[in-house]
Amino acid sequence: MAAGLAAAIGTGLLSSNTATAAIGAPDTAGVFAHTAQITVGDQTDARGCSGTLVAAQWLLTSQSCFTTTPGTGMVAGKPQEPVKVTLGSQEYTIAEVVPRTDRDVLLARLDRSATGVTPARIAGAAPGAGTALTAAGFGRTKTVWVPDKVHTAAFTTTSSTATTLAIEGGQTGDAICQGDAGGPVTNAAGEVVALASRSWQAGCLGIPSTETRRNAEAARVDDLRQWIMDVRVAQPGWRAQAIAQTSTGVYQGIRLADGTWTDFTDVQTKAGNIGGTLSSASAVTAAGINQDTHVLAIDSQGKLRHSIRRADGSWTAFGDVGAVAGVLGNLRQVSAVSIGHDLHVVALADNKVFHTRRDAAGNWTRFGDVSGAAGPIGAVTSVATASVGGQLQTVAVTGGKPYHTVRNTTGQWTGWGDMTKAVGVTGPVSSVSIAGVGTDAHVVIATDNGTKQFHTLRSGNGSWTVYGNLSGVWGTVTTKSLSAAHVDGELQLAAVTADGKVLHTTRHAAGTWAPTATVTLTGAPGTLVGLSITGTL
Repeated sequence: MAAGLAAAIGTGLLSSNTATAAIGAPDTAGVFAHTAQITVGDQTDARGCSGTLVAAQWLLTSQSCFTTTPGTGMVAGKPQEPVKVTLGSQEYTIAEVVPRTDRDVLLARLDRSATGVTPARIAGAAPGAGTALTAAGFGRTKTVWVPDKVHTAAFTTTSSTATTLAIEGGQTGDAICQGDAGGPVTNAAGEVVALASRSWQAGCLGIPSTETRRNAEAARVDDLRQWIMDVRVAQPGWRAQAIAQTSTGVYQGIRLADGTWTDFTDVQTKAGNIGGTLSSASAVTAAGINQDTHVLAIDSQGKLRHSIRRADGSWTAFGDVGAVAGVLGNLRQVSAVSIGHDLHVVALADNKVFHTRRDAAGNWTRFGDVSGAAGPIGAVTSVATASVGGQLQTVAVTGGKPYHTVRNTTGQWTGWGDMTKAVGVTGPVSSVSIAGVGTDAHVVIATDNGTKQFHTLRSGNGSWTVYGNLSGVWGTVTTKSLSAAHVDGELQLAAVTADGKVLHTTRHAAGTWAPTATVTLTGAPGTLVGLSITGTL
């Protein structure tokens, strides 16, 4: 791009007047509802620009809005000046900014999640020369400093670098003006490929009529999707960690507090190749300890492996649990949970339930046969465990019926209790999951070959509720496996269906259920076998 382009940030107070913008026409169809109007500074010295909502609480915008020297000297943190953001009919402030060092791009966290607006999608590749694009923003018009509607115009890519796009207006009146910086530049699919940055501003208010150049420069964002995810994941607070087991391997993803999911990444490329896992469901499990995620997987040779995903995203190498806790024969399922800083692991092997514990120093106890403490219950076909009020509670399925036991804080086990006597009789149970929320244990089962699902709750005083049918939550589905977890005082529940989908819902503290959502496991190829979720801080 030729030297001399002006940063398209703009100055002046907001105006409520409506006008056709120099950049093009108002977006009356609401296609660019994710475009934000941003005002930096107080009303006596305000600067206007635009932004793009890319997640419920995150905007992409231009550093030009906040500094005259993008990429130099700007640090992450709270903005130095007051910032007002308008999205739809709602106003927000910016709590934190995270600038890029290599281009005119900044990620800004809103003071709360935006409502009523669908975030924009980020493109996965830069457009080639000659590609038709659309730019949008709240910049100046020919007659008004700042219009009250987002406006759009047609552009074409002329060239690109590793961090920028050179674009040119498609017709007279199509230009990027002051106040449009940070606004989205999108491809034909509506995906954001870049953010408006600098322009010659032909036809914009305050620009001499002798200026006729309609070309501009935009900062590329098509290669920033992982950076955006990394910034969001690094924020403190609760999130659900998910480990997906597919026919090709083990993959890890995160559900953030705003309900969005990251891509899933290949665990074996980071923690070591274990040759994949058993094809049976519940061959992988996850347990959160503070900000770390402990992952256990039964590899294709039937060995139990353990790795830790640290808070910074790094992984420890998969270790052989059998080498330190004892080798189990015919190992089929594994379930894990944290109690304090200890990791408790319950495994199903040789149709029996075994338990081991890893302390904070990394030392493992030997696997113990739970039947020796809780009594024999016959051949076990499914098992799950949870931390409930500081105790370890375990549910095992035998003869198609669920049985429950508690390991108290002194390490003593209660005898197995037949749950059907307390919660009701169902068809044969095919899978089970349990999670503790406070002193309550939530148990979810699938019956009749996965065609029915039920939920029950055991309170801290030992009383049970009768089974509640989850058809009103899931709809009519057939499930292969279930996973329940405590995340920020709520129960999160995931199910893998017979047609290879993942369904997710949340049971709020008040006892109501959130609408069920289908989770897209981007980055996890192969046929889905099972999925385990856990909460981390």
